[in-house]
Amino acid sequence: MTFVIAHRGASWDLPENTLPAFERAIDVGADYVELDVHPAPDGSLVVCHDAPRGGEPRLEEAIELLRGRIGIMCELKSPWRYLRHDAVGRAVELLPDDAVVVSFDPRALQAVKGRRVLQHVGFGVSIRAAAHYAWGVGFHDERVTRRGLAKAHGLGLATTIYTVNDPVRMRELAELGVDGIFSDRPDLARATLRSLRAEEPSTPGREAEPHSSAHG
Repeated sequence: MTFVIAHRGASWDLPENTLPAFERAIDVGADYVELDVHPAPDGSLVVCHDAPRGGEPRLEEAIELLRGRIGIMCELKSPWRYLRHDAVGRAVELLPDDAVVVSFDPRALQAVKGRRVLQHVGFGVSIRAAAHYAWGVGFHDERVTRRGLAKAHGLGLATTIYTVNDPVRMRELAELGVDGIFSDRPDLARATLRSLRAEEPSTPGREAEPHSSAHG
């Protein structure tokens, strides 16, 4: 079963990377909330996609809301800019054991200990390179190919696609065997995948459980 990743929460309906958007993602049955993390000027870790401007929720607040209720995917934004704040180590310390740390930066992910990591590929990092340290890989929807998915699965990697808000495309990806879909519309993704599953007979196949352990 393809799992649903609420991209910055239920960000189609509510402001992204906010506690209400995360609560909404839980309510509609997403498997994971994906959130973005930056250090603020004072060094605190805050949840936002772009550079902090003040008023963002602290990572501790988000984790308190989400822990034990939904999986967490924590994307470290531009971690090399914040070496003095040890953003990687401090975020990992705060995250639950079953959380997934996400980044475009392989150096940051290779520094993660004790948590699964998901490497976005196709922007300077190959699938094969990611397989040495990652639990899974993220493909941009416009760049993903059947060959890439097959290669990732062959290397034992979970496959995720970002960011998909069209139900027809969600169905296509699920039928290709993608393990997870990032969406701003987790309610639509959940309903679409549920309807697809109801239409098809149950057959044995490869599934990546949302909270299973693997690399990293």
